[in-house]
Amino acid sequence: MRQKTVIWLIWPMPSCDLWKAAMTDTPSLPPTDRPQVPLATILTVFALIALVGAIWIWSGLLLMAFAAILIAIALRGGARLLTRLIGTGPRIGILLTALIAALAVMLVAATVGPAISAQFNQLLNGLPGAWQQVTDWLNNSAAGQFIERQIEVRPNGPTAEQASRAAQQLPAIFGVLTGTITSVFGGLANLVLLITMALFLALDASTYSRGTLRLVPIRHRPAAARIMNEMDVALGRWMAGQALDMIAVAIITGLGLWALGMPLAMVLGLIAGVTNIIPYIGPFLSGIPAVMFALTQGFDMAVYVAILFIVIQQVEGNILLPMIQKFATDTPPVLTVLAIIAFGTLFGFAGVVLATPLLMVAMILIRRIYVEGVLGDDLNIPLDQPPETGLQST
Repeated sequence: MRQKTVIWLIWPMPSCDLWKAAMTDTPSLPPTDRPQVPLATILTVFALIALVGAIWIWSGLLLMAFAAILIAIALRGGARLLTRLIGTGPRIGILLTALIAALAVMLVAATVGPAISAQFNQLLNGLPGAWQQVTDWLNNSAAGQFIERQIEVRPNGPTAEQASRAAQQLPAIFGVLTGTITSVFGGLANLVLLITMALFLALDASTYSRGTLRLVPIRHRPAAARIMNEMDVALGRWMAGQALDMIAVAIITGLGLWALGMPLAMVLGLIAGVTNIIPYIGPFLSGIPAVMFALTQGFDMAVYVAILFIVIQQVEGNILLPMIQKFATDTPPVLTVLAIIAFGTLFGFAGVVLATPLLMVAMILIRRIYVEGVLGDDLNIPLDQPPETGLQST
């Protein structure tokens, strides 16, 4: 006991700071050395998340507004053409362009509407014969016999159990019909709203442009005005190029179907031109009703029509479209296809139709804001040109 006391008295007592340091596992950093996230960064992150959520919730309204902007650009382009031809003012030219477009749509509907109705009745009347051709093919080919063995055929008509199941499905069928009618009327209402928005935008575009620039900080307004003008020019060129492409495809398809002896050749050509607004996919979509109509004329006619659409798609995709894109837009084909898939997945059919102009707007924003503004890169300088630094001269 005495020995332990002597040792304790001789050994020096550690200071308070050393004792605290020894009892602590990790030394504490000074308050100034601790990493701190600025409040502005946190607020910016939350604002971006809220912005993405708002875009997702209001995607339908935003897509409608974007489509209205495209139509307004087309109306202004037609007004400029009328101004050069007959000397009308901007507002009168816009109204005349809208009136001419409406009259053209009504003329086409009045001309081909009865023919389409008659052809649809012909299609319904020809379905039994087409089904008989399919049945004969099933009976006379090895592949058809294999398919027939996989399907249970009841030649004596529906059984009582099948009739009961069909009766149970009537409410569901009624619900589908009601939903279809509601969707049709909703689509018509949206179309009227879309045209109204486009007219207001076209008639007073400067008001909306100035209002948009008011949302931009003052020091960035000149750059924002240049970006908006670049978007206007790019989308206008895309609309003009797309119109040329659609007209060319409609004429070529109509003449080709007429040469084959197909009824309603011009109508099917018009459908091909309208669906061609969807790059790379539209020609295949327009080929579906054409082949269905061709089946009423025989299986051989359906094969000829399918071959015709494949040839037109190749000519349009490899010759016509590159020539128009060289004038109208410089969007890479791979990015266009990816944009169609992405926007179609996110926004449905409207996203597919508007994928190309949305991609153009995104590319302009990335080039001007990020590449030039953030990275400080000059897009006019080729990538293979070395930078102008002091190392270049040594």
